[in-house]
Amino acid sequence: MPYKPFKLWRDKKVISWSFYDWANSAFSTTVMAGFFPLFFKQYWATTLDSSESTFMLGSANAFASLVVVVLAPLLGAIADKGGARKRFLIYFAMMGIVMTGCLYLVASGGWGLALVLYVLAVIGFSGGNIFYDALLVEVSDESSVDQISVLGFAFGYLGGGILFAVNVLMTINPEWFGLADTAAAVRASFLMVAGWWALFTLPVLLFVTEPVVHTSMGLRDSIRAGFGELRQTLSRLKLLKQAWIFLLAYWLYIDGVDTIVRMAVDYGLSLGFDSNGLIVALLITQFVGFPAAIIFGSLAERWGAREGIYLAIGVYLAIILWAYQMSQVWEFYMLAIAIGLVQGGIQALSRSYYTRLIPKNKPAEFFGFYNMLGKFAAVFGPLLMGGVSLATGSPRLAILSVAILFVAGALLLKCVDEEAGRADALRLEG
Repeated sequence: MPYKPFKLWRDKKVISWSFYDWANSAFSTTVMAGFFPLFFKQYWATTLDSSESTFMLGSANAFASLVVVVLAPLLGAIADKGGARKRFLIYFAMMGIVMTGCLYLVASGGWGLALVLYVLAVIGFSGGNIFYDALLVEVSDESSVDQISVLGFAFGYLGGGILFAVNVLMTINPEWFGLADTAAAVRASFLMVAGWWALFTLPVLLFVTEPVVHTSMGLRDSIRAGFGELRQTLSRLKLLKQAWIFLLAYWLYIDGVDTIVRMAVDYGLSLGFDSNGLIVALLITQFVGFPAAIIFGSLAERWGAREGIYLAIGVYLAIILWAYQMSQVWEFYMLAIAIGLVQGGIQALSRSYYTRLIPKNKPAEFFGFYNMLGKFAAVFGPLLMGGVSLATGSPRLAILSVAILFVAGALLLKCVDEEAGRADALRLEG
């Protein structure tokens, strides 16, 4: 079948689903990857030295991810049992939106409050993604799942990039926007992210439907049923050997991806690069990522999703080796281009590949475990990088340590038998 991604743009439910990626990518780009680590180091945590601030930021990311690790499987089971994926998406999105907006209120030197609000916002962002990912099965089928998953990430790159570009312009020329200085522009950007996230969440809530649940449940009954469903899921997972192998592989290599996303700006600052140059590099990643994600969908159709993941892992290993020895800011720009080429692809193809290994009638339940391991990886990765930096005083050794995760993930992925995994999933659907 010829690859025709733009045909999907005429499907209202596909576009509505993809717009949530457009919505919350403003948080992952402007806040997580861009302004929060920069502002944390230069505005809120000026009383800490570079290694200490790196460790505190890594610890905050790790703690937020650990909370999602604990909650994700149960939340998925509850949402499937009560037919409440969209309802829980609203809960977590609103938590992320409100906490992000509150960052505007944190004064200079208030690194403790900033970290608390950031952790809560990350929990909202990550928790919402459990239910967003689970809705993928409602807008796709076997023939379109790779392309639709990729389209969501492509929308995320474009939407997040557009707002980030405006926010960067605000920090460079704050007077154009009636703002006093760069600090005021960054704080205003947090408010803009919150509004953007809220506005573009509406399409998925209005136009993406869930299967009708014939037995209506209140929240308390859904939680009680969710605990029972979780016990059954753990039993069922024992029968999904290939899904488990994939989840372990994903846990390792996505650890590397998330760590690079969250710690790249901090790494550049530790090498002495100018903060404006680092922000420009992040913009490059966003706008390269939009067409690159679409291209990855085409590669997946021709070669297969797993081969596309291998390609991305290889590129990430080259990126880490280059980052270890780089000394000029232009090299950071080149690495930003390389990351943009593969970041959306590896995330999208991992999500769509996993849908082939799980029962189609329990998506949120199984995506709970998917997100659990993904976020548990984000517990280990930032702590690994922050710990190596604190122990050795070398940011270069810290970034090099991330390569271990990609290599181990690739080796485990090689062990996955996709056909056996599909057969196991079909048996559990029956």
